Amino acid sequence: MKPPLSRLSLALPVFLATGLAFAQTAAPADGPDPREIPLPPINTPLGRLPGVGELPVHPEMPDALTMNDGTKITTPAQWLKRREEIRRILEYYAVGQAPPPPGNVKGRELSSQVSADGTARYRLIHLSFGPEEKLGFDIGLLAPTSAGPFPAVISPGNTPPGGTAVPRQGNGPNQGRGEDVLMLVGRGGPPAAPGGTATPAAGGAPGARGGRGGTGGNPADTLARTNATPLAHGFAVVLFNNNDCGEDTTLRNADGSWAYRNTSFYPAYPNYDWGLLRGWAWGVSRIIDYLETDAVVDKAKIIVTGVSRTGKSALVAGAFDDRIALTAPVVTGGGGIGAYRFSMKGSGASESLDLMEKKYPNWWSPNLHEFWGQTEKLPFDTHWYLALIAPRAVIALEGLTDNVSFAPAVRASWLAVQPVFALLGATDRLGVNYANHAHAFTNEDWEAMLAFADQNLLGKKISRPFDQFPAGLSAAAAPAAPAGK
Repeated sequence: MKPPLSRLSLALPVFLATGLAFAQTAAPADGPDPREIPLPPINTPLGRLPGVGELPVHPEMPDALTMNDGTKITTPAQWLKRREEIRRILEYYAVGQAPPPPGNVKGRELSSQVSADGTARYRLIHLSFGPEEKLGFDIGLLAPTSAGPFPAVISPGNTPPGGTAVPRQGNGPNQGRGEDVLMLVGRGGPPAAPGGTATPAAGGAPGARGGRGGTGGNPADTLARTNATPLAHGFAVVLFNNNDCGEDTTLRNADGSWAYRNTSFYPAYPNYDWGLLRGWAWGVSRIIDYLETDAVVDKAKIIVTGVSRTGKSALVAGAFDDRIALTAPVVTGGGGIGAYRFSMKGSGASESLDLMEKKYPNWWSPNLHEFWGQTEKLPFDTHWYLALIAPRAVIALEGLTDNVSFAPAVRASWLAVQPVFALLGATDRLGVNYANHAHAFTNEDWEAMLAFADQNLLGKKISRPFDQFPAGLSAAAAPAAPAGK
């Protein structure tokens, strides 16, 4: 995206004492501050699509079943063509374009331990891939010792026990303060703890995490206890640190570029503008490349989950990797399951597009930024991720007391994507579950995820429903117009 001239012509004072360059802050009216320090543009193979000034106001949820030229989609064959349009639009405006699969993923087992009671085996595996096989990261694979192969749940967190803890850059200078992070360039705080997460999501999937040495003693014992629910269900669990794929920092270089592009996967692919959510999702796809070769895992029954920001990236992974049989994001908030148009200013939601672009623009395509204050000009909404997943299974795992998990926005996406699942004969593969918690990932979420997997991946008869919204919100009634409309 080419920044406006008023932003390109900024004179940026540099303060040597702090290593920071910044524009004086002022509260924006209803959009980004014109004095933001812009990101340098990246010209990708995707080309250019219309900017916000060329797009009409469109307050309704954009129809996934209408082609760009206005043609209505009425058959699954037509849907395949529309699906490619949707992928390009989401890549360009929402998450950025990622490089193609490297095609050379290899896994090397570093260690293997069996739990004391002999029911679970934990293996530490190093993946390598990419140009000259110089990219890679560690994963932990925990599986029952009984005869497999097993369905597998890929779950991000910190460095898997025994894995190499990678040094981290620090946070951006005003990261996590609720401020516009594009107002500052320069050094941030001290480096994050090796192997840790610079800005962790609230909550997290049950399961031990740690750097080299992990939990101490035999990691298979601790992991077998903390992942007792999926193991007892006959599922394997794959652990990895999403920061090994892209560092979750708003730190910026002197030229305004993101410092996260200096490490992990990004230096190998300079001509792609992928944000961190797409980077973490691309890492999930490299894990799947390996799992397809591992006899322990049933490659037709791979599940991806995550909580909050990694729930967003799980949703992106499900949308862009057709090998994922079930996508199960937890409390995804703004830019996740819930529609942007129903998470606008005044709606009561805590994470609108405007807030995402103020605090976390590093997660997204740089082309999303110009829609700050103009959400209704978006040529898509987040139900399009769900549309790309169809007819595969997806369940939104939400919290009853989590105001980030804004129920009207989640319901708006659910209703808007129903026609796609219906067209593909997969209405029972779209689920939602509200558990009694706030911004967290709890055992209730595990139970709902595994029951949904039993129904959709294993063909078991499950009596519980997967279409229940909080009291006062029906899964069937048409949504009200977004607040302020």
